[in-house]
Amino acid sequence: MNPERLPILPRDSAAGPLDLMIAVMAFLAALALGASLVADRAAQSWRSGLAGQLTVQILPPFTGPAEPTLEKDSQRAIAVLRQTPGIAVVTPVSREAALKLVEPWLGADAIVADLPLPRLIDAKIQPGADVDVPALRKNLKAAVPEATLDDHSQWIDRLKGLANAVILSGYGILLLIAVATASAVTFATRAGLQAHHEIVELLHQMGAHPGFISRAFERHYFLSALAASAVGAGIAAAIFIGAGGLEMAGYEAVPFLPPMSLKPLEALWLIAVPAGSGLIAWVTTRMSVMAALRKIY
Repeated sequence: MNPERLPILPRDSAAGPLDLMIAVMAFLAALALGASLVADRAAQSWRSGLAGQLTVQILPPFTGPAEPTLEKDSQRAIAVLRQTPGIAVVTPVSREAALKLVEPWLGADAIVADLPLPRLIDAKIQPGADVDVPALRKNLKAAVPEATLDDHSQWIDRLKGLANAVILSGYGILLLIAVATASAVTFATRAGLQAHHEIVELLHQMGAHPGFISRAFERHYFLSALAASAVGAGIAAAIFIGAGGLEMAGYEAVPFLPPMSLKPLEALWLIAVPAGSGLIAWVTTRMSVMAALRKIY
């Protein structure tokens, strides 16, 4: 007798709430997993953009004309940077580019355009080169007292910590959802055993082994969890795809945040949600049925 063809648990209306709950759990799990992937990709992009870069900032003078003084100080700072071993490219940032950098915070009106902005100089480090940052900072201070050097190490550390916090939070949410799913399946399994107690008892009297009975329950809840979680994860995937479509159309939901869409290879990770839900349902059902049968018989 094949337990997979044995209708111990016929489909009834009472299974609807469990399927709905598993679908919602899978939807939340897929969102958490997708957010973790987006955070990791954004952090890697930001770190790669900042790594190997140095930025020199020259403050404008408090008195006197700003532009002539800034221009002279910039030339001296550029000369120091170009003489430093390990620096490949030195690029002064134009005033127009500096205004675009502050535009999201200060706007783009005429008052902002008249502000005495600092002069910025970007320096790119040669791949594999080791620049003596403390010595460079000392040389810049000697040549241009108003100059400050930023190697972006603090920003890189903060971005790394922020990304790790988001990723760990996502994994924590996944763990909580897995526990909740296992608890729901355990409750449903015990309720199914109680509701079909006569059939289970009859099978036992006919000589059916506990594993034979357990496999029928396992298949039932495995397929139910797999189908429900696939629906929930599919809705989450549609949201990420929709977010990507909005970004391609030029819409930005929240400024300063990374793109919330998933790349095709990243979206494949969402398949792990229904697979994991089905596995949790299978393992939980087997453990619950075997434990209950040992108590009954």
